[in-house]
Amino acid sequence: MLYPEIQAAFHALRNTRGLPWPKEHEKKRDAPKEHEKKRDADLLAWLQAMFGFQKDNVSNQREHLILLLANVHIRQIPKSDQQPKLDDRALDTVMKKLFKNYKRWCKYLGRKSSLWLPTIQQEVQQRKLLYMGLYLLIWGEAANLRFMPECLCYIYHHMAFELYGMLAGNVSPTTGENVKPAYGGEEEAFLKRVVTPIYKVIEKEVERSKTMKSKHSHWRNYDDLNEYFWSRDCFRLGWPMRSDADFFKTPNVPLHHVDGEDRTVGNGNWMGKVNFVEIRSFWHIFRSFDRMWSFLILSLQAMVIIAWNGGTPSDIFDRGVFKQVLSIFITAAILKLGQGPPLHTDVFGGFYLTCPNHLNRYWTSFSSIGATSILSRQYSTPYNIAGLTSSSIYTSLSIDPK
Repeated sequence: MLYPEIQAAFHALRNTRGLPWPKEHEKKRDAPKEHEKKRDADLLAWLQAMFGFQKDNVSNQREHLILLLANVHIRQIPKSDQQPKLDDRALDTVMKKLFKNYKRWCKYLGRKSSLWLPTIQQEVQQRKLLYMGLYLLIWGEAANLRFMPECLCYIYHHMAFELYGMLAGNVSPTTGENVKPAYGGEEEAFLKRVVTPIYKVIEKEVERSKTMKSKHSHWRNYDDLNEYFWSRDCFRLGWPMRSDADFFKTPNVPLHHVDGEDRTVGNGNWMGKVNFVEIRSFWHIFRSFDRMWSFLILSLQAMVIIAWNGGTPSDIFDRGVFKQVLSIFITAAILKLGQGPPLHTDVFGGFYLTCPNHLNRYWTSFSSIGATSILSRQYSTPYNIAGLTSSSIYTSLSIDPK
């Protein structure tokens, strides 16, 4: 607290003017024992009362946010003798870094972000701090959900919209009352009602992968569950999240003997993998070490050519041998084509083209064939790679080649 930048961030978080505290919390704050807590109330304490975050999480993220703001403030803004005040430039810098992935997620799905700012300039800083505090509080209690960044974007998208509705005084069309958080502000409500149901899905999928002999394509990991939030279909999950949604369903059928192994087969209720499906077989070892196999094959081809034409390393400088060694580029292009054909099978058994980067690789590989022919023609002149033929060397040294 000795640094003025930390004091500025601390005082900015204490600005709770105009926030609608819940009635239950107002009664606690008006109690005689709660007068000190009433003086210490800040924006993160208000978020805790409205959304039900854990007390220790609020304390940790309060310190986290203060240090983030002070760190940027102390580096960007020169020191002054004026009364410490949080600069908007430092606030915008931290906010830009925190919400970079969230804004990209909204843009990718074609949705508007929930970061609505008020028209009154005096309330803008408070609103930005509330948005950042909400994000850090969600991240602080996310636990293993941190491995699913787009899932956190989905959760934040809805909770930030609820935050905007409460501050704007919006009225719910169903209840006719002011907008309130879907999961309430009870103690540990966010952990029990938001994080735990999603974590249970992860836990069940992990247990299936450990206790059952199932293929990699028949159970979901973190990436597979996170891919559900890569499309607009994720909004079918709703808010509050529907417990009967396909996302929360796991297969519950007896084991079947299929393809020589016992595995659990997903039924119609199980959503399964929604995007990329990795099919593993005994060919996987060749695909994983494709560069090593290619290097060994090309090295073998070059050594066979050299051995067939004399067997000494110096033979590679001969014009004819060098032209034959250049054929390894043709072999490399063929191997590259075999490593990843431009057509792949997707989840539904159809076909689709690879991404432009892969097509560029294939084009580069095939262009090496043309480069090989050009080099071969270049070295078809009376000069080899060193610029001299063997006969010219003998002539210059006055040696009879016979």
